[in-house]
Amino acid sequence: MLPKQWKVGSLIILMIFLLLFLMQNTRVVFQEKQLEDPRNDDLNEHLMEIKQNERKLLLRRPNIRRKAALEVLTPWLAPIIWDGTYDLRILNNQFKGKRIGLFVLAVKKYIRFLLPFLESAEQHFMVGYSVTYYAFTDNTAAVPKISLGAGRTLNLLEVEADKRWQDISMKRMQILVNLTHDRLPKEVDYLVCADVDMVFNDHVGVEILGDLVATIHPGFFLTQRNELSYDRNPESAAYIPYGEGDFYYMAAFYGGTVEEINKLSTFCHKGIVADKKKNIEAVWQEESHFNKYLFFNKPTKVLSPEYIWDTNLPNGDLVKKRRFLAVHKNHIDVRN
Repeated sequence: MLPKQWKVGSLIILMIFLLLFLMQNTRVVFQEKQLEDPRNDDLNEHLMEIKQNERKLLLRRPNIRRKAALEVLTPWLAPIIWDGTYDLRILNNQFKGKRIGLFVLAVKKYIRFLLPFLESAEQHFMVGYSVTYYAFTDNTAAVPKISLGAGRTLNLLEVEADKRWQDISMKRMQILVNLTHDRLPKEVDYLVCADVDMVFNDHVGVEILGDLVATIHPGFFLTQRNELSYDRNPESAAYIPYGEGDFYYMAAFYGGTVEEINKLSTFCHKGIVADKKKNIEAVWQEESHFNKYLFFNKPTKVLSPEYIWDTNLPNGDLVKKRRFLAVHKNHIDVRN
């Protein structure tokens, strides 16, 4: 038989252990509920800290070399938008009441992509904001009807389709020149331009808005400068010499104020026209001229590959959020 005092002592120790266990678990549960509570003012701060720490750990992996595209600031101190690098609550207050336009071109067989593009935009793009879609197409009758949310409008606008897909691609700049000069200054504050053969897959909100915003090409975000896919023909207006440039931007998702998009599209259109007079076509058509403009006119905000991604690309483990996804398709089929 154990002495009575031993029994009492053991009971006290057990009670203390149980009390400490309950206190610890209560504290953990309380902290978790705090993080889950959207009314908690510290919510975004906690989540941002967690995501930033995850990012730091990711970049410390021995197989990852430090690349400018993986940072959160460009050399000219423009933010590079990755998940966890912004406080959406503050940005929503900053951009409250702003009118946003979304420009897209859907001609010929690319019309098939317009409905899923718009449906995904209704789910993920600028939810809660006034959005006007400017969809240019050569066949408005072929566009299916879509139910839009409150404050969201679809404008279907007629445009003639060129025979070659390269010319169709370059025509976007000419359309944008006219649209941003004549109509949009009275209708929207910011314009976002996107490829139609894409779908929104996650939140895309006001964190992407700025005077001039461009997205790093997901296929080149780890590429050395001399290997970037700039136009290297000195005769082209899009020419960028080896050893120059910052990032290679993809002309599938970019935006800015109406004034800035007018400047960008005017520059690109003039470059395309100048090349045509020399019987030259830039290596990536309007995207080459787009990169030339951004070489001289640095974006005020840069979007990470989260904002353009293709699930067939390597290094997907570096891109935790896939907000705007390429639709897999037969390129030969849709371009003929």
